[in-house]
Amino acid sequence: MTPSSIGIAQRKADRTPRRLRRALSLDDFEVRARRLLPLSMFGYVSGGVETNSSLRANRAAFQAISFEPRIMRDVSTRSQKTRLFGNSYGVPFGIAPMGFSALVAYDGDVALARGARSAGSFAICSAASLTPLERVAREAGSRWFQAYVPGDDDRILALVDRVAAAGFDHLVITGDVPVTGNRENNARNGFDAPFRITPQLIWQGMTHPRWTIGTLGRELFKRGMPHFENMESVQGPPLFSRNLVRSTIARDKLTWEHLKLIRARFSGKLILKGVLSPEDARLARQTGCDGIIVSNHGGRQLDGAVAPIVALPAIRKAVPDMTVMLDSGIRRGTDVLRAIMLGADFVFVGRPLLYAAATDGEAGVSHAMGLLRDEIDRDMALMGIVSPHDLRVPSA
Repeated sequence: MTPSSIGIAQRKADRTPRRLRRALSLDDFEVRARRLLPLSMFGYVSGGVETNSSLRANRAAFQAISFEPRIMRDVSTRSQKTRLFGNSYGVPFGIAPMGFSALVAYDGDVALARGARSAGSFAICSAASLTPLERVAREAGSRWFQAYVPGDDDRILALVDRVAAAGFDHLVITGDVPVTGNRENNARNGFDAPFRITPQLIWQGMTHPRWTIGTLGRELFKRGMPHFENMESVQGPPLFSRNLVRSTIARDKLTWEHLKLIRARFSGKLILKGVLSPEDARLARQTGCDGIIVSNHGGRQLDGAVAPIVALPAIRKAVPDMTVMLDSGIRRGTDVLRAIMLGADFVFVGRPLLYAAATDGEAGVSHAMGLLRDEIDRDMALMGIVSPHDLRVPSA
């Protein structure tokens, strides 16, 4: 850093709330969240499926990629500004969609979106959110919505119309959840949807009063019983309910023809999430998608699925002119740069930023994103580049 940038960093540190000054990396927020959250909540966010092999492989794959830095270059003009679908962002990363955010963190969906915006980026609002998508758009400026859609034309079109009416101009269709993955850890830890009052859940609430009072209690007092708000065009059942069938019916019937139907109806940018195959990337382009997100759902669907960073180069080669994004496993600035080097135009970070929202709300999200931004800035200087995309490896 130059002397002037050191001075700026010092002034930023002076403005950082005291409780956040010991959070030096994204991993630190996981440690803090583990203490705050009941096991059912923490396990829901942190866990994968079955043996967690995909979850572990996502991190191992990033760590296996090395850099060849260049030295003696003027890097004083480095910038992370990134263009995505005609919009300019201050950093090359955003926040991935995450369900139950308002149960993990107080008003979590709004906190994530506001924190991302303050950092010069955006958060994708999740279909599994407990906050109405209209409120996330109105109060937090969200313009990206991620949908789980059934293989039913009428229900699809009604949801698409609702999303457009709320002002969302980027629609992310999740394609890798025809059924829910085998999340054994949720059952062991007492997490269920709908929630059922059990001795295990009661004990966890009693032993984690900060979450019980500060998150769940505040949510119930402020807005009443949370509902599954965004799975369909109408409000879904309450959190404590035995009727969730309607939210999941017919996802296993979803096909490329339904995606064509959505493309014909939605005038904004259409993105397909969950792509791991080059052939699926080509089909997404042929179907009219504007972009894809290379993802294995954070290791939460098919255990043993290839790590997205491993699949990325072949997908980039298959659709060289398409907007290609990536999520799953990013924890460090070097991970962001590795993904861009291998073909990603933009990346998304999930779990660590939800932990930050859980422990410290919007300020925590903003601080966590700032830590990642600062890591990227430092890493760029050490690699001898002035833009993250200077690392891009040309497709063969």
